[in-house]
Amino acid sequence: MVSSAALHAKASELSKLVVRMTTAAGSGHASSALSLAHLVAYLMYCKMRWDPADPWNPAADRLVLSEGHAVPIIYAAYADLGGAIGCRKDRPEGGPPDRSEAGPPGCECGGRLSVADLDGLRTRDSVLDGHPNPAEGFPFFDAATGSLGQGLSVAAGLALAARRDGTGRRIYVLAGDGESREGQIWEALDFLIDHKLSDVCVVFNCNGQGQAGQVSFQQSPERLAAKLQAFGHEVVTIDGHDPQQIDAAFAKFDHASRPLAIVARTIKGWGVRKLQQGNWHGKPLEAADLPQAQADLDANLKTLLGGAANEKLSGPKPPTPATRPPHHCGGSAQRPDVKSVQWPTFEQAMTAAGFGKALQNGALATRKAYGAALRTAGDLLPHVVVLDGDVSNSTFTELFRDAHPDRFFECKIAEQNMVSTAVGLSAAGYLPFVNSFAKFIARAYDQIELASISRANIKLVGSHAGASLAADGPSQMGLADVAYFRAYTVVRGDDRVSPLCWMFHPADAVAVYHCTRLMVELSGLCYMRTHRPDVPLLYPPDTHFEPGGFHLLTAGEELAIVAAGYMVHAAKQAVELLAKQNVRAALIDAYSLPIDAARLLEGLRRCGGRALTVEDNYGGGLGSAAAEIAARGGGVQVQTLHCNRIPKSTRTSEEELEYCGIGAAQIADHALALLRRPGV
Repeated sequence: MVSSAALHAKASELSKLVVRMTTAAGSGHASSALSLAHLVAYLMYCKMRWDPADPWNPAADRLVLSEGHAVPIIYAAYADLGGAIGCRKDRPEGGPPDRSEAGPPGCECGGRLSVADLDGLRTRDSVLDGHPNPAEGFPFFDAATGSLGQGLSVAAGLALAARRDGTGRRIYVLAGDGESREGQIWEALDFLIDHKLSDVCVVFNCNGQGQAGQVSFQQSPERLAAKLQAFGHEVVTIDGHDPQQIDAAFAKFDHASRPLAIVARTIKGWGVRKLQQGNWHGKPLEAADLPQAQADLDANLKTLLGGAANEKLSGPKPPTPATRPPHHCGGSAQRPDVKSVQWPTFEQAMTAAGFGKALQNGALATRKAYGAALRTAGDLLPHVVVLDGDVSNSTFTELFRDAHPDRFFECKIAEQNMVSTAVGLSAAGYLPFVNSFAKFIARAYDQIELASISRANIKLVGSHAGASLAADGPSQMGLADVAYFRAYTVVRGDDRVSPLCWMFHPADAVAVYHCTRLMVELSGLCYMRTHRPDVPLLYPPDTHFEPGGFHLLTAGEELAIVAAGYMVHAAKQAVELLAKQNVRAALIDAYSLPIDAARLLEGLRRCGGRALTVEDNYGGGLGSAAAEIAARGGGVQVQTLHCNRIPKSTRTSEEELEYCGIGAAQIADHALALLRRPGV
């Protein structure tokens, strides 16, 4: 049983650090952090099995702070315990100061966080960001949080990994009451029940206050508890500042047969009178207010102790040592060397998946070839896992599911939860492939951005992409996805060389097989588009593909038509139409972004310095990339061609492309018009 006096004292001590660091920073969420003072002190000093010197230990319990703005209370406890930090030594802009003590085992960087370091909160050279991010060198967390509603899903991914690894680790989540309005919270709660993840305990911090005012009664402790019970969770409602109630609630977690949810009534700005008066959300105290805040906390503690002696908490309990995957500072744990694996030939993989007859006929949809490639990856690499949003018979991830059912996680129609769950799996060292229609992945664009901030090693594949889907209509087509993901391709990663995201848009089955292998080998975020229609094979099986590469499919010196994915086939027909008019047009398959700019410029200059880009999505994608390259390099004129209207249902892909202004004949007409314009 926890000592009430000791927990009150620690909560008060940490609260003093919170108000001090947020005031020094000139910003931060002191009031929200104080509402968690007792819960954080209990978890980090009493309940969790973890070692501050080795937060990377695979057997250690994990804490996910879904309401990331409350992170100062975590920083305070971590500094008080002297927790290890990672490094940013590989970044030219520098990192935290050198320490005398080593960081994680086998790593010569980083050190220990001290109480003095808290004054660096929210500064450029500190690991203490305004919202938590392990990629900046704070390894107590597994993923960046701050955009509300995502933490419970990350915890689900960590729990799936812990179950597979047999580590026995338990995952605790702190979420806000206002945050529980986010739909993703309920997607995650369903997922926990579906997958029987009883090693996850979520605590709802019910301080009753949002940013602009009080939370809705719909998020009150009473309503929240009723909803959680209806969702199948065991629920305990407590006073979040009462040590004995806290201790009793978490004791239930030790014997829970289903996921436990704790609804904790708390006080925003606990212990500091001024922070409880008016709206102090996201506002620190002024320096002149600090003495009174410290005095308030001292007086509050004296009242709580009631004359009892001030005791100290014993500190966290180190976990049982576990086999450790190789450490990687500021990123996901790493598993086997994926580049040393020998993949079977394209024909072998397709035949094994049941597509031998399709190869003989010379046509296969890229979504089907992707399913075969994914199954092959699963055969070769035991850390590859697959998540799908109830469309596995369309994305063809069912091929992986049937071969490796223990590594396939059905997420149902909940794409936001699916992406964040993948982030948790990635943090635990797995390589997740996340699958749905390209259109439905758009539901999770916020989650994908937070995954990129975490530098999560996840791979996303959007099927049924672009206007070629035809019959199902625009509500099912991925049309803005290329522009969205291209935004990440122009941002540099931590090495300042590689992009934050690689994008692949293969035109045939051979290309998708090799691009899937590339995604396995690349570290970090990747996105690939696949299509529904069967398309002819364009490439010999042993064709070489590389990130940022492209292939010249048809030579020509008057202009180049640059396309990707399904549009390569439409562009090929356009090139044939132009040839009948004695126009020699080159055809370039730009299957990867960011594309090799120097090579592309050189190739386009050899094609008369004229380029027509063609894509079956809205603008801002391949055409914009080519135009920017041409503007920087000079000597090339670029015209872009993409969907010029909202698509509608049609019976065939060809009819749809024509409706959107990108049919083969229309491409040829635009090419002829480009030739008639003055050159650059």
